[in-house]
Amino acid sequence: MKDNESVLLEAYQRFHQTGPEWGGHHLSNHGPMAVEAMIRHGHADSVHHWIDNYTQRLEEPPRGLDPVTENDWREALGDLKRVADWTTLFHREVTERPWREVLATWWPRLVPGIAGGTAHGAIRVGHVVHSMLTAEARAGSVDSIENPYVTELADALGYWAACWTPVTGDPSRRLGSLRPADALANVPTVADQQKGVPYRLSQLPTTDGWQSALGALRTVDDPEQVPALLSQLIDATVFRYLDYGHGHAVMLVHASTAPTAVLRVLPALPRRLWVPSLDAAWQATAALTAACTPQLAADRADLTVHTNGVATTEDAMALAVDQGDEHVIKFADTAVETFTRTGNKDALAAASRCAELITLTEAAGRARFDGRGPTS
Repeated sequence: MKDNESVLLEAYQRFHQTGPEWGGHHLSNHGPMAVEAMIRHGHADSVHHWIDNYTQRLEEPPRGLDPVTENDWREALGDLKRVADWTTLFHREVTERPWREVLATWWPRLVPGIAGGTAHGAIRVGHVVHSMLTAEARAGSVDSIENPYVTELADALGYWAACWTPVTGDPSRRLGSLRPADALANVPTVADQQKGVPYRLSQLPTTDGWQSALGALRTVDDPEQVPALLSQLIDATVFRYLDYGHGHAVMLVHASTAPTAVLRVLPALPRRLWVPSLDAAWQATAALTAACTPQLAADRADLTVHTNGVATTEDAMALAVDQGDEHVIKFADTAVETFTRTGNKDALAAASRCAELITLTEAAGRARFDGRGPTS
């Protein structure tokens, strides 16, 4: 039987033959993220079968248009047509310098646009950096361009740069004192939630209370306080999913997985970047919360989800892998970490709720595709 790292590296190599999106509607390739979570939680034996199914929807890597250089990279930020140009740039960067140096250079350039592409670029970076740190702790340097870890980091950074989109508001100017759960509860919802997330986010500048809510999270001056506050933010989003996930079952997942990605990257970053990273993670989380939270919470008495049969973190991940959706897997990955930190079984219930809601969403989508209309 192959060890977990061998399976992960093989998985990365398979995904490096595919493009970063699929379906023609800017749907992100979640494969490298999902398989990293599956393997870390003991499901390596399921990975290649999962990839066999998942890659059927993926496209070939796009072709480049015009090289991105150190002189013009600012103009190319956020241009999805240039994703191959960005990826080429980062492949060159990681051949010339250690990956940590590349990350330290580009992280402060990219993190203000973390919300672009529903934060998928940053989330993909978070998963691969987490695996690279683990590999380095076990075996030393991974700084070789032939190493699939480094290739995956270059692809992830390239996609992030191409998706880069800033969100209205300056989170670094906050003077608030609220703990994360209260700050999230204070975030207003956008008025029109009938269209996609980019349209919803475009409403933030005219949403009453948005800027004040963005400034309400308690301030942090000491970088050493960042991991704890970021963890509390992640935990608050996981617990909120149980009550509000029905608003947008898929997209609200990213309000949890985006700050999780930042938390996982912190150990690889200079301390001077920790507070700005927290600011960006809070801004992205608040924006996705505003865009995807319904007006009314679910009635706990009416929820069919429960923790019977999902009593442990192993149960939660097994349920997610069995359900198979990439968002369910990634959310369960975050939710089990919340349960490990807090011992609160609402985290496990949230993971189960996510599997339930996304299963219903998929069923409704299949019904529409078959011409029967959405299921009840």
